[in-house]
Parts: sequence; structure tokens; C-alpha cells
Amino acid sequence: MPPPDADLHPVATGLAKKTVDKHQDDQPLKLFSGWFCPFVQRVWLALEEKGIPYQYIEGKPVTIHPYATTGNPPLTHCPVNPYHKGEDLLRSNPRGLVPTLEVAPGKSLYESIVLLEYLEDAFPDHRPLRPADDYQRARARIWSDFVTSRVIPAFHRLLQFQPSRVEGGGGGGEDRLDALRAEYRAKLLEFARDMDPAGPFFLGPELTTVDLVMVPWALRHWVFDRFKGGLRIPEPGAGGRDEEAWARWRTWLDAMQRKDSVRNTTSEEQYYLPIYKRYADDEAQSELAKATREGRGVP
Repeated sequence: MPPPDADLHPVATGLAKKTVDKHQDDQPLKLFSGWFCPFVQRVWLALEEKGIPYQYIEGKPVTIHPYATTGNPPLTHCPVNPYHKGEDLLRSNPRGLVPTLEVAPGKSLYESIVLLEYLEDAFPDHRPLRPADDYQRARARIWSDFVTSRVIPAFHRLLQFQPSRVEGGGGGGEDRLDALRAEYRAKLLEFARDMDPAGPFFLGPELTTVDLVMVPWALRHWVFDRFKGGLRIPEPGAGGRDEEAWARWRTWLDAMQRKDSVRNTTSEEQYYLPIYKRYADDEAQSELAKATREGRGVP
């Protein structure tokens, strides 16, 4: 019998696979990755946008971090399959987390937000993704933290919720599911309301790190259609008093989906399905999944 969660697709697919294939030659900068991981995608997007040479190394991931909802600090990495952590990854990062960026022999960094900052500091001659203006740079940090500490936990509270487990039966489970949908939509609206009015990106006409921090989760909204009855974001013109904010959200999302870097780091939907289904059904058997059910942090 294979180990729990060990049977997921091992490599990127579609346009993402083509990007991987272009980055197999040895380079001083090595990205230990997991094709499915939204935290990895943050860093991968930055490397592609900045045009920094790098070597892509698949870290054999199997589970997404389910973001324990018990007040534990939010994380900005993904664990990889404990049965398939490669020796190179463990040598670079004994914790076996992706993304890990080996910046020189014996020198590695991890945590996606830290890596985004590092790429800006270490490669100033490449396209900047950090605003030049001090005030805007601070705003980018504020909203990047908002995504990690507010948006992502709400995403996973909704994804992992099981209506059938609500005590008392009746419509209590569906009512709670509706409340979690509303909670997540409220986080999206809060994010959208502080966007530059003209855009199309969060701070204006130029893509910045705050866009990269948010977009991997926006790209995965289809999981709610598949598993949780949808997000029920209003159709254009039906947003009522929130219509302006929803229109701004749609403008931002459309601009992000048009980016070559986004398309070229996203695999085919069908290969994400087994990963997200296990968490949506609360059936994942990784140690991390068990710890989340028990209200503990990352084991």
C-alpha cells in the first residue's frame, strides 16, 4: 500500500511544465519547488517577472498547508511529502519545506515573503517588483500581510469545513457554510477596496509583489465551485452597494490572468483536484492533515 497522499502527480503539467523544462540547467540560484504550491507560485512568478536565471528543482510535494484555524501563526511555505523529501532539498533546508531558494552553496532561504524580499534586494538590476515610493512600499507590505494573515486562513476555513459534522443536523451546517463564504468574500472586498482606482494592478499600472502574494489563491477559486457550492460572488451589475469593489476585483483578476508569468506557472486543473479534494473532504492522511484536525500546528 502506498504511503498516505503519496500518489499525487509528481510534476508540473501544461504551460508550467514547459517553464520547468526551460529551467533545468544548473544555475547558482536554485528553486526547490512544488508545482501545486501557491506559496511556491509567489516566488516562481517573481523569478519569471524579473527574468532572473534559476534552476527549477521539484521537491516532490503532496499536500497543501491547510492553515490550521486555531490561531497558529500563518505560514508562507508548503510541506512536502515526508516519504519523498529529496536529499538536495534536505541538504538545503532540513525542514523539507518549499519554496526553498539556494542562493549559493551552503546558503539557503525559505518562507515565500522572505524570498520575495531577497530577490528584490539581491537583484536590483532586474525588473523591480517593489514600489520605489516609501509609502507605497509600506502599503504593499501591509496588504501582503493581510493576504497571509486574513485572506488565506478564511480561504481554508471555507475549504475544509464539513457541513455534515455540525451538531444538531437541520440547516445548521449549510448556514455555517454560508457564513464562511461571506467571511471570505468580505476579505476579498477589503482587499479590493484599497486597490488603486485606475489599476489594473493593486498599486496602479505596474505589477508589484502584493499582486504576486495574492494571485495564487485567486487562481484557485474554482475549488469552491467544485467542492463547496461556489463563492457566490455577484455577477457584474449585481453587486449592490459593493458593485464598485467587485468591479475593481474583476479588473485586477483579469489583468493577472492575462500575465504570461501567471499562465506559465499554472498547471492543468485536473492535477490539482486530488490535492484539494482531500482537504475539502477532510480525508487527507498526511501528518500535517492529522495535526490540523487536532488543532495543532505543523508537526
